[in-house]
Amino acid sequence: MIDDFWNQVKSKYRLGELIEGKVEYHAPFGIFIDISDENVRGIIQITDFVDTGYMTSEMYPDIGSTIEAVVVGYTEDDRKQVWLSVKPSILQKAFACLKVPATTEKL
Repeated sequence: MIDDFWNQVKSKYRLGELIEGKVEYHAPFGIFIDISDENVRGIIQITDFVDTGYMTSEMYPDIGSTIEAVVVGYTEDDRKQVWLSVKPSILQKAFACLKVPATTEKL
């Protein structure tokens, strides 16, 4: 039964996929994101904000603000979390995948 739940979550929120959500609340280790799903919530750990340098809680996006993030993992326990990243390098890869041409013709 638990495997079915996580298979559905992983099917809905695929690794590397760009999703949108609203900042729900701040924690010392990151932020929680409302991804409009009553069964799971998104989480962005403080290490998943910047490629280099240091992120501090004072730099978190405002509660209620909408952000785009990339699915990078899951917490498969009672916390039921989808791990997200907003690192520029990760977002750049996700946006690049969205711009892939529809045809495979050679130029």
